[in-house]
Amino acid sequence: MRVIGFDPGLSATGFGIIESNITKQVKHIDNGVLRPQRKLSLPERLNYLYNNSLKLLKAYSPEILAIEDTFYHKNIKSAMSLGQARGTLLLTGAHLGIPCIEYAPRKVKMSVVGNGAASKEQVKYMICRMLTLPSEDIPIDASDALAIALCHIHQHKI
Repeated sequence: MRVIGFDPGLSATGFGIIESNITKQVKHIDNGVLRPQRKLSLPERLNYLYNNSLKLLKAYSPEILAIEDTFYHKNIKSAMSLGQARGTLLLTGAHLGIPCIEYAPRKVKMSVVGNGAASKEQVKYMICRMLTLPSEDIPIDASDALAIALCHIHQHKI
């Protein structure tokens, strides 16, 4: 099963692609961060996110799109921005007929680290250990996205 995980944001959206085979071994395929230019307007940023996520989905043909679920912010403006980025990614997956599954941040951290209150650095450390990746090559946003994809794999092991 090939899964793409997204850690959505308007200024940086992390993505991570992993694959699990019949023997339940997990293999890292790719990861990175989509970064629209800061000077772009909101519609232009969302269009950038749509076009680039569409390219990723077409290039890697994942069976599942896993994304971080909405969580509550004290700042309503940043919550709305996150929601717009999430909506764009969900729309892209739906457009291609890819099932989209949402995971709460605490569930992702619990699945990967064993602690729902783990720091981003702890998540990155565990992702690099589990997927045998050099930590200096993985941006935090990408490690979060890989964690979301790995959470999906863990939730669907038989």
